[in-house]
Amino acid sequence: MLFSPLPDSSKPDPLCDDLFGHGHGFDREQPPDVEKMWKDFNRRLNRLFRWKRKKDQKPEDPEDPNKDDDDPFGDREARPRGLKIALGLILLIATVFWLGTGFYSVQEGQTGVVMTFGRFSRFAPSGINWRIPWPIQSHEVVNVSQVRTVEVGYRNNLRNKKLEEALMLTNDENIVDIQFAVQYKLKDAADWVFNNRDQEDMVRQVAESAIREVVGGKKMDFVLYEGRDQIAMDAQKIMQEIFDQYRSGVLVTNVTMQGVQPPEQVQAAFDDAVKAGQDRERLKNEGQAYANDVIPRARGAAARLKEEAEAYRHKVVANAEGDASRFRQIVAEYQKAPAVTRDRMYLETMQQIFANTTKMMVDAKTGNNLLYLPLDRLIAQTGSPDSERNGSQSASSSDSSASARGGEKERAREDRVRGGR
Repeated sequence: MLFSPLPDSSKPDPLCDDLFGHGHGFDREQPPDVEKMWKDFNRRLNRLFRWKRKKDQKPEDPEDPNKDDDDPFGDREARPRGLKIALGLILLIATVFWLGTGFYSVQEGQTGVVMTFGRFSRFAPSGINWRIPWPIQSHEVVNVSQVRTVEVGYRNNLRNKKLEEALMLTNDENIVDIQFAVQYKLKDAADWVFNNRDQEDMVRQVAESAIREVVGGKKMDFVLYEGRDQIAMDAQKIMQEIFDQYRSGVLVTNVTMQGVQPPEQVQAAFDDAVKAGQDRERLKNEGQAYANDVIPRARGAAARLKEEAEAYRHKVVANAEGDASRFRQIVAEYQKAPAVTRDRMYLETMQQIFANTTKMMVDAKTGNNLLYLPLDRLIAQTGSPDSERNGSQSASSSDSSASARGGEKERAREDRVRGGR
């Protein structure tokens, strides 16, 4: 192939070219051609992603004057090698970043559940852990030490009621409004993650079912007043049985009854019934207190009268037995000496009579004048000055005189007995 020499005007002049050997010199500068620059950019992008030439493509003629100069800098040979190095670096960085996404941390009181292609693989302890990055493995951190709470019949406060959850039917076909809270923890993180779709809603439904079962077997008065604690314990037991049967990984720790009352439509009537019941209990307690006060005193009085009657019986019996014994002794003495015994009995009888009567001495042997001497009054008059002078010694003298009189009576009685014999 013959090539024609370039005209003098088209030969590059090194003295007139620009710094890169391009253009037409500094003395003939022209504005850049934007369309040509855009075409050059597109050709460079095409060669960047075109590593091999197509088989049916004809080789380009480097001496073709119609071919554009798409490699003015001569970097056609060095481009594939640099591209491979850049792609290798990018791939290495992406691999390191991908492997770094497998690191994760588990806090104290939490448990990591590692899954391989969505299936449970193992548990991860607290601290920094690593797994094969996504999409091969994934993990989920579950807080197993946290005490969770589910509210049934209300949300956040008792005023925000959920009547579809709170209204329940009792055994005597009455309706009660119940709000309660369930506190629970997790005892198996894997069961909690894999066996439950909506965990909180599942716990709420189980709690509602259990409390309805318990309330349905009780009377309304028992549910409203004295049976709240019993209902909470029975409901907690049934909930735990259901959770264990479902393998949900839930451990119920406490069931708290927040509110138990009749429906609002009949609240006033129930309040009146409650007040009447309270009045009944109050009156009953007052009656019981009165009974507790009166009955012991009545029992004490009865016991006292009984003891007095028993003492009187013993006294009468003892006196009767003494009299009978004395009479038998008198009969025996009378049989021995009837006259002496009769005189002695007469004297003793008169002594007992005169001891309690006013004594008078009458002189009937004188003619006209009646001598009347009230001995008891004379004795009293003579004894009163002495008592005033000797007031401090009256008690002792009376006791000594009484004892002396008693001794004289005994001696006189013994003398009479000896004389009769």
